[in-house]
Amino acid sequence: MGLQELWFILIAVLFIGYFVLEGFDFGVGMLMPVLARGKKGSASPDTRRRAVLNTIGPVWDGNEVWLITGGGALFAAFPDWYATLFSGFYLPLLLILVALIVRICAIEYRGKIDDPRWRARCDVGIAIGSWVPAVLWGVAFANIVRGVAIDENKKVVSGFFDLLNPYALLGGATTAIVFALHGAVFIALKTTGEVREDAVKLASRLSIPAVVVAGSFVLWTQLAHGKGWTWILVAAAAASLIGVVALTSVEREGWAFVLTTVAVIGAVGLLFGSLYPYLMPSTIDDAYSLTVTNASSSPYTLKVMTWAAAFMLPVVLAYQAWTYWVFRQRISTAHIPPSIGLPLKSR
Repeated sequence: MGLQELWFILIAVLFIGYFVLEGFDFGVGMLMPVLARGKKGSASPDTRRRAVLNTIGPVWDGNEVWLITGGGALFAAFPDWYATLFSGFYLPLLLILVALIVRICAIEYRGKIDDPRWRARCDVGIAIGSWVPAVLWGVAFANIVRGVAIDENKKVVSGFFDLLNPYALLGGATTAIVFALHGAVFIALKTTGEVREDAVKLASRLSIPAVVVAGSFVLWTQLAHGKGWTWILVAAAAASLIGVVALTSVEREGWAFVLTTVAVIGAVGLLFGSLYPYLMPSTIDDAYSLTVTNASSSPYTLKVMTWAAAFMLPVVLAYQAWTYWVFRQRISTAHIPPSIGLPLKSR
């Protein structure tokens, strides 16, 4: 295996890490409005929302570092891939970026002003900033695997609506429902009391549709683009989601979270495994396709990057693991203090 193949694998690992970690972040934001509604006599909707949001409070911004690192590695290791991808997918990637910015601002500023209308607007921003990337990431990666119209100048000549084909839309539905399930299980794992009970029930309801939707997508991917060995990833993703159905029904959210993680790893690994040795197949002419050999940086650049990754990656992994260990305790509505934001009039 050469450095080009190594960096293709490393980029796949970075995006797998991003979708595993940011996947449950998206799920938490997607499900906040649902889990805000409790039984009569339970905590207030705002308290429940804050409890749900606090499950990712210490880690969500660190999880986004995986995307930044993945994008940087893509730019440095395969500059032609980066240029073609970001120019050809400009609109969906711009929508993802705007949604992430809205989400960041909503999370950071939600508690700054003690006003129900302000918090309601921030909650809308969190929901939009979670749903839009959850869908569009699936659409984008499905199109990368399926192939787009790339001409001899390495330029994508198809339009935005060409990306909205049935396979890509199914990919978007898959990432959305799997992230929602991943988030529901994570909330159940990180909370106690009434929020945990409702999260477990919600995860149980989401698990069967997730099996159907995600199972259809991974099977389509395998039959249309997969290789012999990627059947292993298909089986791992499918078996994991089926296991989640059983585990959520008996409230074993710890093992259910392990299996949703395996399902995400299997599905994203299937996409990258089906893609190799291509980076972006061309539907115009196979000669115009980007591959790990014709779109990579120089051997010297890849060598320097490899040494830098060898030193820095363990440090980043150790720090993030330490963060999750420090903030491992469960949260309940009883832990949520009164709002301390300033009144709206004082602003």
